[in-house]
Amino acid sequence: MPQKAVEALRIHRKRQLEEPHKVGANWQDHGPVFASSKGTPLDAKNIVNRCFKALLKRAGIRDIPWHDLRHTYATLLLSRGVHPKYVQQSLGHTSIQLTLDRYSHWMPTMGKHTASAMDEALDEDDREGAPNDEKGALER
Repeated sequence: MPQKAVEALRIHRKRQLEEPHKVGANWQDHGPVFASSKGTPLDAKNIVNRCFKALLKRAGIRDIPWHDLRHTYATLLLSRGVHPKYVQQSLGHTSIQLTLDRYSHWMPTMGKHTASAMDEALDEDDREGAPNDEKGALER
């Protein structure tokens, strides 16, 4: 988990521990990490309509579906060179194939790395130890 997320969760936890004192007898402790102002589990539609949409507007971002955050998360990681296996695991995909099928086009260096790897494999220095007939075959 990113350090910024850990820090944000610690701050959130401190605030959360103060909530029962503020609400008093109306507090219902159901134990979720993120709860309503009364301690009850959050309703997904309320999160999207009351919080998410307002945050988008405040940030000057066009209205996007909630699920797009998941795609943004994956594409940001892959575009920065994070190994697809880690992205697959963090998204909860059952196979890396699903992750690669859905997001490999967001790996901008994939083609460049492939070409570079082939250049290195075919580099003159790599063929120095090859028998003469193999050297000739490679140059044909």
